[in-house]
Amino acid sequence: MFKIPSFMLKDAIVAKPGFNRWLVPPASIAIHLCIGSAYAWSIYNPALIREIGGIAPAAEDWSLSSVVWIFSVAILFLGLSAAVAGKWLEKVGPRCVGTTAAFCWGGGYIIGSIGIMTHQLWLLYLGYGVIGGCGLGLGYVSPVSTLIRWYPDRRGLATGMAIMGFGGGAIIAVPLKSWLLGLYAKAPDYLGPLADVQTTVENGIRYVQVAGAKVEAIVVSASQAEAAFEGAKAGVYVAGTGNTGAASTFLTLGIVYFVVMILASFAYRIPAPGWKPEGWEPPQEDPAKQGLITRNHVHIDTALRTPQFYQLWIVLCFNVTAGIGVISVSKTMIYEIFGNGMPTIVDGAFTATYVLMISVFNAMGRLGWSTLSDYIGRKNTYTVFFVLGSFLYLSIPLIAAEAGASPSVMWLVMFYAATMTIFTMYGGGFATIPAYLADIFGTKFVGGIHGRLLTAWSAAGVAGPFLITFLRERSVNAKIYELAEKVDPTVFLQTFGEGKEKLAELIAAKSISVSRLMEVAPEGTIDPTPSLYNTTMYVMAGLLVAALISNLLMKPVDPKYHMAEDALGEGEAPTTKPAETGKRTSAPMPAE
Repeated sequence: MFKIPSFMLKDAIVAKPGFNRWLVPPASIAIHLCIGSAYAWSIYNPALIREIGGIAPAAEDWSLSSVVWIFSVAILFLGLSAAVAGKWLEKVGPRCVGTTAAFCWGGGYIIGSIGIMTHQLWLLYLGYGVIGGCGLGLGYVSPVSTLIRWYPDRRGLATGMAIMGFGGGAIIAVPLKSWLLGLYAKAPDYLGPLADVQTTVENGIRYVQVAGAKVEAIVVSASQAEAAFEGAKAGVYVAGTGNTGAASTFLTLGIVYFVVMILASFAYRIPAPGWKPEGWEPPQEDPAKQGLITRNHVHIDTALRTPQFYQLWIVLCFNVTAGIGVISVSKTMIYEIFGNGMPTIVDGAFTATYVLMISVFNAMGRLGWSTLSDYIGRKNTYTVFFVLGSFLYLSIPLIAAEAGASPSVMWLVMFYAATMTIFTMYGGGFATIPAYLADIFGTKFVGGIHGRLLTAWSAAGVAGPFLITFLRERSVNAKIYELAEKVDPTVFLQTFGEGKEKLAELIAAKSISVSRLMEVAPEGTIDPTPSLYNTTMYVMAGLLVAALISNLLMKPVDPKYHMAEDALGEGEAPTTKPAETGKRTSAPMPAE
């Protein structure tokens, strides 16, 4: 059996007297900046769905829904690995867990690059999704309990610092990934305008003769060319002759992330037993004023038997589901809502900046809301999230409808403000939940309990992207059928090479789209693209209402679940209830 080297374990990283606790946050932030690049996943979407086509999707290219699911699998394994690693973290310490995370996250990227190069989707799922997802979970939990112990006087600030880097990872990742994709990309061979190129259509797929061989032809509309890369032209391209740069980008980032995370893991230190900030004493209060904050401790296994754990699970799951689905398609969504109506403003550079700003506000929310929760209380903070968030999600369909009918910068600004506020609360929810757990269950096992609660993130990581892609795809297909009915049959045949009776085959072969139909639709036809996400926004608002109810019902843990004083040093679940022994851990902390 493999034996972990002693220098990797927590006994080797106990801080010496006089150690400056402010040296610890940079290590946790560095690791979270690396794994937080997952929030910039949508930067990869345009490249991955046209890996063969090069400039637009080819028949054998991966669909958006299949690519988004890679992100979902990564989040699924984040929660599952965190649930296991939480208890392991309490045993071996953050250095060992962080180092393991480096191997998983960096290695997952490298395996994913092989999957892209060989066009094997399962390798991308295995590398980035499964192995990389385990790296996400291990890297995510490694600093949380550590910083809470270093900052008992400011739990919200501590968890905000621990998790801020994860939300802000895309601040660095968006420009870095965009630059690398552009650096490694190569345009496919251009044959000329569609009118000048002889093509044939078989089973919905368009072909062209090149050097005596029949190859797939990619017909690109003006809007698709504009969204692809600078200098692209409408017309016919040869599938399989270009390079999106995705494989090389994955390989490069895998190496970089591995090196940074290894260095950060070895910088971790934990406080010595009994350590507390100089001059700080735990405040003493009347037990009657205790509120939700406890000075008692609940064992990691016992916590699963309390209703409070499942209430917090719902709070986290529904808050994440509402936000993570939007994040996974953020670049695509803002372009589809505003790109056609405001092409000179909402271009490729604008959408990339939008993804970057999501990360900025996500990170700001993590530190800002968690710090605010130290003053207004964790329960009140989540109440604000769910009430305000519900109204903001409901406002997006109204904004999209107005933007589609009469494009204006005002609607773009309102959309930007609404979504960025949502993302601050999404990030704030993640950063505040460890402090909420410490308030409810005590600090002794908060790392392990937090890890198990992150299974809510796993569920949300699947539910959020699934809902938004499923509902969007259903809306897209419905709009294609509606628009096709309005197009003259002769024009339709000339444009797509098949009659309307072959519409299902054209959709399956990705030979037809809303944007191409709008080019041949009768004058005055309203572009339905901005309304593709309406149903999703209504569903997300409903989830926040359910989470609000769960949060409002939160009460302190029943004393029967508290650990007895004589069990605290052993780290085992008590066999005798405190009520029977008459023992308590210490006086309670002040109310929220």
